[in-house]
Amino acid sequence: MLYLHPITPYNSAMIKRPLKNPPPSWLQKKWLKNSLTVLIFLGIFLVLRTFMQGDVIQGKAPVLQVQTITGNTLDLQALTQQGQPVLVHIWATWCPICDLTKSGVESVANDYAVINIATQSGSDTELLAFAKANEMNPEIIVNDFDGQWMQVFGAKAVPASFIIAPNGDIVFVEVGFTTAWGLRLRLWWTQW
Repeated sequence: MLYLHPITPYNSAMIKRPLKNPPPSWLQKKWLKNSLTVLIFLGIFLVLRTFMQGDVIQGKAPVLQVQTITGNTLDLQALTQQGQPVLVHIWATWCPICDLTKSGVESVANDYAVINIATQSGSDTELLAFAKANEMNPEIIVNDFDGQWMQVFGAKAVPASFIIAPNGDIVFVEVGFTTAWGLRLRLWWTQW
């Protein structure tokens, strides 16, 4: 004989279901992940910045009297004696970050004295063509064919920007990307 078990009604309370949105553990919280990511990148940036700026000169700026690619003479000491700060900007045509900063440096050159040193970037003729193609002022571009000025300033990477105060002291150094506003703010601050 066949025995049938009584059928019990389905009770949904008896079945354990996973929660739809379990509470996140402390490591899964977005604010903590974002904060840790920012701290890691900040740490990497500070280590790289220390490496890139490790040997840059400080104190008095070196004597810098150079010929531009158009034959004009630029004299750093004469420019600072006029009572205005000077931006010495070292860059290269082959540098992608320099490409991002060149328009900012050109705009700063409309209001402040700038010595724009192109390091290891070819001949004067090639630099003139580059300046024309990129709407740069060749009257302030100096050809650092063998990287001599880059070594004098102690830069390990380009772009490298040096803000020289009217008293001849290097007061700000920035290696890597910087904005035109960042340069302007530093130049303005140097005047006080």
